[in-house]
Amino acid sequence: MGASAERWNKVIPLFAKQYRVIVPDLIGYGYSDKPVADYTPDFFSSFLEKFFIALKIARPIIIGSSLGGQIAADYASTHSNEVEKLILVSPAGSMKQSTPALDAYIMAALYPNDESAKNVFELMESSGHEVDTQIIQGFIERMKLPNAKLAFMSTVLGLKNSEVITPKLNSISCPTLVIWGSKDPVIPIQYAENFLSNIKDCRFFRMDDCGHTPYVQDPETFSSAVLEFLS
Repeated sequence: MGASAERWNKVIPLFAKQYRVIVPDLIGYGYSDKPVADYTPDFFSSFLEKFFIALKIARPIIIGSSLGGQIAADYASTHSNEVEKLILVSPAGSMKQSTPALDAYIMAALYPNDESAKNVFELMESSGHEVDTQIIQGFIERMKLPNAKLAFMSTVLGLKNSEVITPKLNSISCPTLVIWGSKDPVIPIQYAENFLSNIKDCRFFRMDDCGHTPYVQDPETFSSAVLEFLS
């Protein structure tokens, strides 16, 4: 939510050594179209289905983070036989109340500037280290695109008014790996249990000293855990 394909730049080359890697900007985000629509979980899942059909992708391995994790899990719950494996990184969908970090992120998206974006990304990372300025500037640039804020707020409202994803997780039959940063302030790690206890074939990997985007903070450890799971 509010992110883009560039957030995965550090792990793309590590996966591309063994796999064909496709990293889309979700509809409404990055440089993808931003139609006037209700950005509900069903809307995103339908986008993902049409994306696979358009690119003639059969039995993909899907990696989704945060909102992307919720979308990936939602898609897999209704297309489980069509998904090879599933990797969920700090997925949304089971937490209904907000957190201070999430509130700060929403405000930074609606009023994007250097100070608000820098502060919230450092808060989300929870490491005390400075965040790459390219991530900050890219976030600001893309949130100022036409209809970007409309899509963002529609997503926030769509998530707020939707049911938790937990009952759908029992329908996921493909092998699944859940990865969570131990210091995630956006969606705290205790919400991992909702996924681990409801997905039939599920493994867990905790990334210590990482916040909400462990694939940005520690791409080597992240990619090693994923590649071990895939093999």
